[in-house]
Amino acid sequence: MKAIYLVLAGLVLVGVAAAQNANGNVENGKRLFLRDGCWECHGYAGQGSRDGARIANTALNAQGLIKYVRHPTGAMPAFAEKVATDQELTDIWAYLKSMPPSKAAKDIPLLNQIKNQ
Repeated sequence: MKAIYLVLAGLVLVGVAAAQNANGNVENGKRLFLRDGCWECHGYAGQGSRDGARIANTALNAQGLIKYVRHPTGAMPAFAEKVATDQELTDIWAYLKSMPPSKAAKDIPLLNQIKNQ
């Protein structure tokens, strides 16, 4: 009976590990986002800049992000798997998804004050 419980516990752990890989690791994604220089164009909070798109809380799923990073359009350079593995990009995706979405301009009081003057 103990053997059955051990096997079941092992299967549960394998399932948990697989789910973590599918969802990515937020903390590692943040580390990679900084290490790989993503922040240089996309900002520390993924807010975007003159040189890079806003990517915080991206609408892409992990596979969509990986596909885009491998074959981007515009000025973004391609990142081969030697530079960033699929798992590393999945972790970066998890970090981006953990960021809160940007507020609409109407919900930013200072912008409303300027607009109404």
